[in-house]
Amino acid sequence: MNKSDNALVYIDIFSGCGGLALGMQQAGWKTLFAIEKNCDAFSTLKHNLLDNNHHLWPEWLPKTTHDINEILVKYEKELQSLAGRVALVAGGPPCQGFSTAGRRKENDSRNSLVDSYLKFIDLVQPQSLLFENVKGFDQAFKESMRKGPGKKYSDYITKELIQRGYQVQARMLDFSQYGIPQRRVRFILFASKRFNPKDFFLKLKKNVAPFLKEKNLPRRTNIKCAISDLEKRHGTVECPDSKHFKSGKYGIPKTKYQRFCRAGTSKEGIPDSHRFPNHRPETTSRFNELIALNKPNQNLSKLLKNDYNIKKNCLSVLKADIPSPTLTSNPDDHIHYCEPRTLSVREYARIQSFPDWYVFLGSYTTGGKHRKDDVPRYTQVGNAIPPLFAEQAGRTLQQMMTSSSSNTSPIAPRDIIS
Repeated sequence: MNKSDNALVYIDIFSGCGGLALGMQQAGWKTLFAIEKNCDAFSTLKHNLLDNNHHLWPEWLPKTTHDINEILVKYEKELQSLAGRVALVAGGPPCQGFSTAGRRKENDSRNSLVDSYLKFIDLVQPQSLLFENVKGFDQAFKESMRKGPGKKYSDYITKELIQRGYQVQARMLDFSQYGIPQRRVRFILFASKRFNPKDFFLKLKKNVAPFLKEKNLPRRTNIKCAISDLEKRHGTVECPDSKHFKSGKYGIPKTKYQRFCRAGTSKEGIPDSHRFPNHRPETTSRFNELIALNKPNQNLSKLLKNDYNIKKNCLSVLKADIPSPTLTSNPDDHIHYCEPRTLSVREYARIQSFPDWYVFLGSYTTGGKHRKDDVPRYTQVGNAIPPLFAEQAGRTLQQMMTSSSSNTSPIAPRDIIS
């Protein structure tokens, strides 16, 4: 068995565009396989990560998009054959039904994917689980949805996992405390039959400072330090993948975070997905007025309704010297801190800690009846787990597994992919 056969493997579930997968890969893990049903998100994942040797992929599973419910039925026996032999299942179901930033609905059909997740766990029976979701996952739905209190899914999944023999701990973590230039609070759950899950959160917190020191990154990065080299003032060119649009050019990197994200890219190259929006002149003028108000990170929706007759529930000007608020899938929620425009996909990706070499595929935006099903580039990035956090979680898990004195160990990859 060569050295690569000793690598820890995990299953990436509800993979999206690959934020978790990228971080886990950089932490030394290999993905057995990934489950993602959207074509655009899977194309991004495949282009960047699946077409290299960091994913193993079993012979019985086609390397394409998959719906988890179809996999549960079609590959039930194959999943059962993995029972107890997989170190980790990581990922969480789509968050739209739970999110306080959107139309929070208890009867959203996507909420039922929590039960699909549990069925998957029943078949594979991994040693440990890493589960991520929005902070609304830990909030009960309103009583009006049913007789009595609404369902609190964090309690539900905790109870179900305990019944399955797992020790469970969950925390609300602010990713801005882990080197990411965004105040993104997420529900993180770790469950294990092998480890005390409290140790995971203790070690994760303890590892932050040495990890960021190794990466030559500050503990706290504000939005200007993250994206100032992507400002429009550095120049524009014709967008390589969209007619009648302009793409931004690189400025000189001025911060450690910018140099970190640009590692492996050409100084003369055009940043991927750095397409600027084509705002109407009146929109640009309005944005200039809002920037001049000097009310950063305040919801200006009331002002817009009263003074501009615009019906929008959330719009704010970003504040340059602090981390960004949570990015959603809607690029129209935030105005750039010093330029009269909304952010590009690449700026979104920077704030989410994706490296600049990571390419995003598919349409940039969508709307109307397609909004519920399509996952364009902005949505892919907005829904992702920041890779910089995922790498820290992956390293912490690897430390726990490699230092454990337990006789239980994950099966070798060559024995699990056939």
